[in-house]
Amino acid sequence: MNIREFKTSLYKEMSGMTKALGNPHRLEILDLLAQGPVPVEYIAVNTNLTVANASQHLQVLKNAMLVVSEKRGKYNYYKLANEQVFKSWCALRRLGFSQNEEINNLFNDFRKERSELKTISRDELIQKIKTDSVVIVDVRPEEEFINGHIENALSYPLNELRKKMSELPKNKEIVAYCRGPLCMMADVAVMFLSTNGYKASRLEHGFPDWEAEGMPVEKL
Repeated sequence: MNIREFKTSLYKEMSGMTKALGNPHRLEILDLLAQGPVPVEYIAVNTNLTVANASQHLQVLKNAMLVVSEKRGKYNYYKLANEQVFKSWCALRRLGFSQNEEINNLFNDFRKERSELKTISRDELIQKIKTDSVVIVDVRPEEEFINGHIENALSYPLNELRKKMSELPKNKEIVAYCRGPLCMMADVAVMFLSTNGYKASRLEHGFPDWEAEGMPVEKL
């Protein structure tokens, strides 16, 4: 194999990965798998796909070596192939926000409609943790909380928040987080808490970003 053939082969292999990323459903699946290993049935429910469609998208991602699977009892659990896949997804996400005006407009318009929504950064949260002035709530489904969560966070799945809200103190700020900056569960939680008299804000990013930055986490 000469140098030209070698380079062509390399670019061909890389293009297979980029083609696999060229679908919104597959990007959403990667964002979900960043929370931890889950079966295809869970992926289907949380991406509004049929199990058959979710399986097809997972096969494309698996063939591109972006996800791997393992057998757990009767079920196949899927997860990101390695840390580099998540870093690549984060880089693609940043690229989209920096280069695509429509993405920024969609995001900013959504947030402007919810002017009462307050966000805080990772560094701000760390300072508030040190002063014991916050309660951190994870509003993702319990399965994702079990896979991993911010240290000392409480599990308050969004669909249970109304029922469990009275357990939260009103003398501390409630910081909600979810899957990441493209996930709106924390936005909904903050708006609901704010309208019910709580001082609430959402963490700018989600659990996978927090973990990737080496911040304290727990797994059950």
